[in-house]
Amino acid sequence: MQHEFLRYSCQMALPGFNEQKQILLQKAKVLIVGAGGLGCPVAQYLAATGVGTIGIADFDTISVSNLHRQILYTPMEVGMQKAIVTCNKLQEQNPAICLIPHCVRITHNNVLDFVNQYDIIVDGTDNFDTKYLLNDACVIAGKPLVYGSIYQYEGQVAVWNSMNKDGSRTPNYRDLYPEINAATIPDCAEGGVIPALAGIIGCMQANEVIKIITNTGELLAGKLLIFDALTMQSHQFFIGNVTNTQITNLVHSVSVPTISCKEFKTLVTKGDYVLVDVRKKEERALFHIGGMHIPLAELEMHIEKLNTSLPVIIYCASGKRSAEAVKTVLKQLPKLSIYSLNGGTKAWQEEM
Repeated sequence: MQHEFLRYSCQMALPGFNEQKQILLQKAKVLIVGAGGLGCPVAQYLAATGVGTIGIADFDTISVSNLHRQILYTPMEVGMQKAIVTCNKLQEQNPAICLIPHCVRITHNNVLDFVNQYDIIVDGTDNFDTKYLLNDACVIAGKPLVYGSIYQYEGQVAVWNSMNKDGSRTPNYRDLYPEINAATIPDCAEGGVIPALAGIIGCMQANEVIKIITNTGELLAGKLLIFDALTMQSHQFFIGNVTNTQITNLVHSVSVPTISCKEFKTLVTKGDYVLVDVRKKEERALFHIGGMHIPLAELEMHIEKLNTSLPVIIYCASGKRSAEAVKTVLKQLPKLSIYSLNGGTKAWQEEM
């Protein structure tokens, strides 16, 4: 065995997993979008397995409230760029591979440029706009997308847009969920997530990537695996062998203006703004940073209250519901100066 393959000797001892399979891993290029709860274990195991080139795309910084499930990071690294920290640590773990940080937000303007640079894309994101964007870009570019999602005690895994033997493509995200109203679905900041679930689902995603590269085993293509951490049971639901959707163009999502906690602190000293809390009544009772209270579910009925010449700042627990609120308001008041508080009350408490 060549010295460069010595660290992979245990996996190369597997039935059907030989030096040729390891070379396939060495030549592969994988982009992981999101270096959070899912992206951390995916990146760690793909790096350890010897995937030759791994890109990490994440524009966010490390936060205290994420440490319980984003296992690559430490309190000393709070405020640092996730993509850079991830790449630096995994480069130390495996100096023989190439790790590329992309500290940018994935948008409809750049997504195809990123997707076309890699063989396989891993969805480690936590918002629906990006999930649909990655899905559509992978369909257009003809790349497989390894999907993962977690919420509370439940996780989901699937492989979208894999190629069949006849050249057709397996179902994609829109075959299962043609459209989702993100405003109606709670995020982890509101509903919570058990940290070990992120590791379980992330490891499953890494496993699917390895199977795709090495052409080993049966992929979760045309199927959705749902895992319940409370019962430790999983179920697979068959979606179909071939996609029924036609995707030829990227949907241009509304760009949400945001304001950081530091910028908001400066604005607070001036006092010339309108502040709106769109969380639930129970959340506001526990903690709030002021302003009027209009729960997201009731926002459309009260939009006229926000028709002002002053800047409007909308906040929630993490910034996800407030982003949806901004989109809702801009549909009726497109010229309004309105912002979503980036990171929400969690980031505000950390900043203070």
